[in-house]
Amino acid sequence: MNKILIFILTSIILFFSYGIYTNLHKKSMKSKRIACQEQTITFESIYDISKISKGQKLFSSKNYVIKSDIKYSIFMPTVLKKFYSVEKADTILKSSIPVKDIIKTDEKIVLDYYIYENDKEDKNKKSPKAKLYAGYLLFEFKLDGQIIYKIQTDYMKIDGSDIENRMKCIIKSFLTIK
Repeated sequence: MNKILIFILTSIILFFSYGIYTNLHKKSMKSKRIACQEQTITFESIYDISKISKGQKLFSSKNYVIKSDIKYSIFMPTVLKKFYSVEKADTILKSSIPVKDIIKTDEKIVLDYYIYENDKEDKNKKSPKAKLYAGYLLFEFKLDGQIIYKIQTDYMKIDGSDIENRMKCIIKSFLTIK
């Protein structure tokens, strides 16, 4: 009877110890893998690490397709529309992509992204914290029709003047995955 009680007690202690340890050492969704991600709130997810290297090579050899959109605010007057269009955003993005070697191939990586202007007058905003940023960029890198990498990062300036910097951070984030 004593041995069973000791076994049960030890099991309970180990169970809770393991739970505490894993929570203390859990990697946060708010990724800070590289320095530029510390400037604003950034979330990233790697969906298929085995395809990242191939995607990086296609990306830095100009074998990409860009799908883009801007979601302007609806409930408050848009400020971003005065400063940004999809064409301007695409031009900034293309100029920020480092080109190593141009390789001719039919295979392409797809950059599917949008810029979201934070609509601060939207009644569905759940907290005052949701109104602190000017908007965010959401990028999905897709290969063979599947998302291999996804990243979201906030921009803070209402006129979007920091969007270029955030795009450069997104590109650096993708290209530095090992």
